[in-house]
Amino acid sequence: MRRTDTGERLVRIGTEFLSEKGFGLTGLDEILRAADVPKGSFYYYFDSKIDFGLAVIDNYAGIWARKLKRLLENSSASPLRRIDDYINEGISGLERYAFQRGCLIGNMGQEITTLNDAMRDRLLSVFAHWTKAIAACLAEAKKSGEIDARLDVDKTSRFFWLAWEGAILQAKLQRSTEPIEDFRDVLFRQILVSPNWHETASTKRRPRASRRLKKATG
Repeated sequence: MRRTDTGERLVRIGTEFLSEKGFGLTGLDEILRAADVPKGSFYYYFDSKIDFGLAVIDNYAGIWARKLKRLLENSSASPLRRIDDYINEGISGLERYAFQRGCLIGNMGQEITTLNDAMRDRLLSVFAHWTKAIAACLAEAKKSGEIDARLDVDKTSRFFWLAWEGAILQAKLQRSTEPIEDFRDVLFRQILVSPNWHETASTKRRPRASRRLKKATG
């Protein structure tokens, strides 16, 4: 990719489109029209649609890396509260875009049969970074006694993203935050619990589902 203002604009707009429609269903023509870029100019900025897709993945990964750092490394909140804050922002994002936009990385991952190895490897690399971010937060929660010291943080962090991506998909299908709330209930009430959770529940504030269940109409 050529690093120019126009190239960057194409990537930003492409990120929006792919977050809604995925890679296979997004046509270059609609991106070029939205960016007000002549059709014949695309290959000046990108070698191919694959090259463009990789640039979009990198852009999204950068956005999420900053988001995860801001939320999961927030020293003013407990580790589990940080994870709950991430979930809350996910809910807000779904509602803001009327359940049309989901996770770009998850969307593209579902198109694996249409992706080449370079894109597949890039997506796996992003998921690996996200997994490490959650694992680090869970390790802090173990150290502080918020969760059971026997918990396998690496396996649990992988599970987090597996379940999260599924919940996002269901939320889009149902046009409801209920799948996310269910995910949060199970996560904090059945998985991320300390050995004495039931005894301390009345005195120790922990993340819990808000049960907002706001649904889109129409």
